[in-house]
Amino acid sequence: MQTPYDGSSKPFTIGLKPLELSEWIEIDDQWPHYIAEKQRLYSEIPEKVLVAEDSTIDAQQEVFDLIVEHLEKNFPQINVQEHQGLGKGLLARAALFVQEDLVLMRKSAEGWRLVAASLCFPSAWNLLEKFRKPLHHIHAPVPEFGEGTRNAALIERMFDNLRVENPVIRWNWSLHDDMKLYHPHSNSGPGRRFGENDLRGHVILRLERQTLRKLPKSGDILFTIRIQVDPLEVLEKHPDGANLALAIDQQLSDLSPPQLDYKGLSDERLRLSARLKQIGQKR
Repeated sequence: MQTPYDGSSKPFTIGLKPLELSEWIEIDDQWPHYIAEKQRLYSEIPEKVLVAEDSTIDAQQEVFDLIVEHLEKNFPQINVQEHQGLGKGLLARAALFVQEDLVLMRKSAEGWRLVAASLCFPSAWNLLEKFRKPLHHIHAPVPEFGEGTRNAALIERMFDNLRVENPVIRWNWSLHDDMKLYHPHSNSGPGRRFGENDLRGHVILRLERQTLRKLPKSGDILFTIRIQVDPLEVLEKHPDGANLALAIDQQLSDLSPPQLDYKGLSDERLRLSARLKQIGQKR
């Protein structure tokens, strides 16, 4: 279980860190479930999870080749010939080898734009709304990350300066009310997201492991997103769960009202704090 919500990766911070190429892709025992869910979504709603500009074919091939090479070297148990499944296009086929979503970004006069993606496990965002849009538009709903903000300028420079030999990683996390992997809807809105009764069993930790890797041939950037979902109660069994619960509570208390609204937690903040402190008392 990954635990970057210990305070090392706070919400609404960029927090990029160096990544060893050997650790670029993660495979765990949930791989069959993730791949089956991708295949279901490809079959039922391909127009909502797969997009690509015609000019990205060569870059998609590059991504495909890099992922196959990585798996053959680091995860030989994954038979890339056997698991090509229902993929529609090279990026979609590459995404059926891994648990990560794959998003291709390309530099343009507007900045770095989203030009292709297999996005089966979004965390409260809609792929069709972001397709062909630059980063500052993609991040527009995020407090302090829209066009003209310091964070938007920093992210653009980070993309510009990313080197082929130095991929990077960051983490993001949020609290949801179900275990679904496909989660395109916003968290925002009035009312109690986690039901009217006890929070136990209704709060889900949703973790995003995000990597950025510049492609050596095209110069495009591949953004990968690996989702992990766990009920909050997993902290009660974790050896450091009490401290993690208190760390989450502190980070939520540090969020501004717009940030709480964006996370959909404004009306649940006090109840969440009480539940997290309850877990924290067990240390």
